Amino acid sequence: MDWICENVEMPKIDTEALAEWIGRVVKSHDRILGPLVYIFCDDNRIIEVNRQFLNHDYYTDIITFDYSRGRMVSGDMFISLDTVATNAELVNASYDNELLRVIIHGVLHLCGINDKGPGEREIMEQNENEALAMLCCDDNN
Repeated sequence: MDWICENVEMPKIDTEALAEWIGRVVKSHDRILGPLVYIFCDDNRIIEVNRQFLNHDYYTDIITFDYSRGRMVSGDMFISLDTVATNAELVNASYDNELLRVIIHGVLHLCGINDKGPGEREIMEQNENEALAMLCCDDNN
């Protein structure tokens, strides 16, 4: 698992603990963890990626490029730390919790969970909450 920064400072996260957590989440979805790359960036970079690859002209918190094959989960995930901070304020969440939610959101997409169709957003949120609970509970042991 790689953690890259473009135009931003690395968030204060324990990448080793997060990698273990991500592995557990992937396993809980009956998948195998393959190569993952997280690219933390700013809003300028995320909109550039969104325009170039998706023809979308708006900011977003994460863009996931899926390279998964069969049960092996693999992909690149661009995360705008600017949008994560904005969204944290909007939903009255801490920045750290919102960042964790976005980090696992991309992985859940790679596991085959969508959030655009009818009822899918609720399924994604449920899976995010279950994954976050796995991190929370493991930290208390």
